[in-house]
Amino acid sequence: ESEIDKRIGNVLTTVYLLFNEGYYSSNNNAVLRKDLCLEAMRLTHMLTENETTDKPAVNALLALMCFHASRFEARVGSNGELILYEDQDTSLWNRELILQGERYLNKASTGNYLSKYHWEAAIAYWHTITDNETEKWEKILSLYNQLLMMEYSPIAALNRTYALSKIYGNKEAIIEAEKLKLDNNHLYHCLLGELYSNVDLKKAINHLQHALKLSRVAADKKVIKNKISKLAKLKNV
Repeated sequence: ESEIDKRIGNVLTTVYLLFNEGYYSSNNNAVLRKDLCLEAMRLTHMLTENETTDKPAVNALLALMCFHASRFEARVGSNGELILYEDQDTSLWNRELILQGERYLNKASTGNYLSKYHWEAAIAYWHTITDNETEKWEKILSLYNQLLMMEYSPIAALNRTYALSKIYGNKEAIIEAEKLKLDNNHLYHCLLGELYSNVDLKKAINHLQHALKLSRVAADKKVIKNKISKLAKLKNV
C-alpha cells in the first residue's frame, strides 16, 4: 500500500496510452479500435472501485475516456472512414457516457493537485457541448493554455491552434501554427491545409499533399485525399 502513490502515475500512463492507441489506431485497417478503448476504461474503472486507488487523477482519466467514448458512433462512417469533429452527427453522441464523464469529473475535483488528465478531461467535456460556440471555444483555448503550461505536447499545441482559429480566425491561427515547425508531422500539415483553405488554396493543397506523403494510416489518407479533391475543384472554379 505504501508504494501506491509512487506507482499510480505509471499505471495511469499505461492505460492512457492503451486508450489512445484504440482511439486513434496506428493499425492501417482500423481508425478506431473500440476493444482497446473499452479495456482501458475497464481497467481504470477497477482503480476507482478500490479505495486505495480511487484518486482524483484516476477519476479525471476515466472522465476523459467517457467523453471521448461518447462520440465513438459519430466518429467513424459506415465504410470505416474517419469523420472529423466538425462533420460529426451530434445526435449520435452517447448522452449517458457524457453524464458518466461528468460524474467522474466531479469526483476528480477534490484535493489540491490538478493532473494533466483533469485539463484533458475538461477539454473533452467542452467538446461534448453543442451550443454556445463562442464560450465553448474560449473555454477550450484557455484549458489548452493551462495544459501546455503543465506539460508540453506537440499534439496539444496543434489542437490549441485549432481552437484559436475558432475565436480569432484562420490567419491568426496560421501564424501560431507555423511557429510550431512540426514539418515531419502529417497532422501539422493537415491543420495548415484546413487553416489555409479559405486564405490561400494553393498553399492549402500543398500542405495536404505533404500530409498525404507523411501519413501511414489508410483512414487518414482517405480523408486527406477527399479534402484535396474538394479544394482542387474550388481552385478550378
